[in-house]
Amino acid sequence: MVSSMYKKLNKVIMKHPKDAFINQEHLSNEWKKFNYIHEPDYIKAHQEFEQFLAIMKEHVAEIEFLPATETVGLDSLYAHDPVKFTTKGAIILKSGKKLRQPEAEAYKSFLHEKNIPILGELTGDAVADGGDLVWLDDRTLLIGRGYRTNDEAIRQIQEITKDLVDECIIVHLPHAHGEEECLHLMSFISIVDENLAVVYSRLMPVFLRQLLIRRGFKLIEVPDEEYDRLGCNVLALAPRVCIIVSGNPNTKQQLIDAGAVVYEYDGNEISYLGTGGPTCLTCPVVRE
Repeated sequence: MVSSMYKKLNKVIMKHPKDAFINQEHLSNEWKKFNYIHEPDYIKAHQEFEQFLAIMKEHVAEIEFLPATETVGLDSLYAHDPVKFTTKGAIILKSGKKLRQPEAEAYKSFLHEKNIPILGELTGDAVADGGDLVWLDDRTLLIGRGYRTNDEAIRQIQEITKDLVDECIIVHLPHAHGEEECLHLMSFISIVDENLAVVYSRLMPVFLRQLLIRRGFKLIEVPDEEYDRLGCNVLALAPRVCIIVSGNPNTKQQLIDAGAVVYEYDGNEISYLGTGGPTCLTCPVVRE
C-alpha cells in the first residue's frame, strides 16, 4: 500500500464537493462554524473539483469516492485527514478538530465496504490528523505534535506501526496563528521525490531542516505570499510529477527548474477558503 509521499500514485480516496458541501444553502449555514475564510461558491467549487479530478484521472488508475454522509461536515471534502495508510492497511485516526471527529467512523465503514484493510485505530484520548503524518522514506515516519495531534496519539501510532517503522521522528509544531488555525506538519513540507521537498522554512524546526539537508534533499523554498496561497501544499502523483494550486508562480518555477512536471488547478473555493490543498483533497491508498 503506502509508505511514501512521492512514489507513483495508483489508488486514491477522494470526496466530491457535491457530497461534502451538499448545496449553497448548506454552505451558507455551515462555513463560519468550520472556520472557512468566507463562504465558498458551490457551483465554482464543483467546477474546480472537476478540473482537479481530470488531472487525477490522467495519472491515477483507481479513484474511490467517499459518499455523502449526514454525520459529517464540510471538512469531509479533505479526505486525507481521517486515516493514514501504511503498507499493511489504514490507521483510523480521530481528528484534533472536534467537528471532524465523526469522519473517522464514516471512513471506517467505507473501508470495510470496499474491503480495504485496516491496520489499527486510535482509542481513548488520542487525537491525530493525517496531515501530521509524513513518510520521509519507506521506514521513517515524521509525526507533527501540535493542536491536531497529541502525545497519546503519537504513542498509539508508534505501537501500531512498530513492525513497519524503523525510526519515528516527532516534530513539534509552532503555535503560529493559534489553535483555531489548521496547521499540520504537511502545512510546511511536501515531499515530491526521494531527494526533493517543498518547504516553508519559517515554520520548520531547525533540526528538521538540517535533517533534510543532511539526507541530501534539495529544498524548494516557498515565499511568504505563496505560503498563504497554499504553495507549500504539493501533491506528488509520481516522483517529480505534481499538482499545486494555481497562483504560486515562484514555487511552480522552482519545481520546474528542479526537473518536475507541474500541473495546476484553480482552487479558491475547494482549497484556499478551507485551507486544504491537493494533498488534503486526496488520501493515497496505493503507491508503487
